[in-house]
Amino acid sequence: MHLDLDLQLALADDSPHLATLPTDRQIDAWVRAALREQRAEAELTVRIVEEDESAELNTAYRRKQGPTNVLSFPFESPPGLELPLLGDVVICAAVVAREAEEQGKPLEAHWAHMVIHGTLHLLGYDHIEPAQAETMEALEIALLRTLGYDNPYLEQDTP
Repeated sequence: MHLDLDLQLALADDSPHLATLPTDRQIDAWVRAALREQRAEAELTVRIVEEDESAELNTAYRRKQGPTNVLSFPFESPPGLELPLLGDVVICAAVVAREAEEQGKPLEAHWAHMVIHGTLHLLGYDHIEPAQAETMEALEIALLRTLGYDNPYLEQDTP
C-alpha cells in the first residue's frame, strides 16, 4: 500500500500532552491498519490539536458545543475524478487523554482507537444508525485486536 500521511501537530509548546503523544510511526501503523484491504493508495492528514481548535471545528461543522475526541473531514472528489485523497482527521489530545483516564483505558490504546475510528469515517463508515454502528464497531474491534489492543467498547474499571 502507498500511503501519503501528513501529520500535523498544532499543540502549544508548553502543552502537557506533548510528552504523551503517540509517535509518528504508531500513527502511521494505525492508519495503515484501518486502510488495509480497503485502499491500495491513500492520502490523508492527521492533525493533533488543542481543545480550542477542536471546539471551533465541532461548533462549525457539527453544531455541537465544546471539544471532541476526533473529527473527520472526508474529501469529496468532483464527479468523474478519482483521487487517492481521503481527507483530514483532527484529534484533540486533551480530550483523548481525559477520556482514557476517565474510562480506565491505556492512553496508547485509546489513541489507536481514535486514529482508526477517524480513518474509517474517511472511508465512509458511520455510526448514526444502529446497523451502521454495529458494522463500524465490529471492524474497529477486529482491527484493534490485530494490533494487540482490547475491545474499546467494553466497560473498563476506572482508576
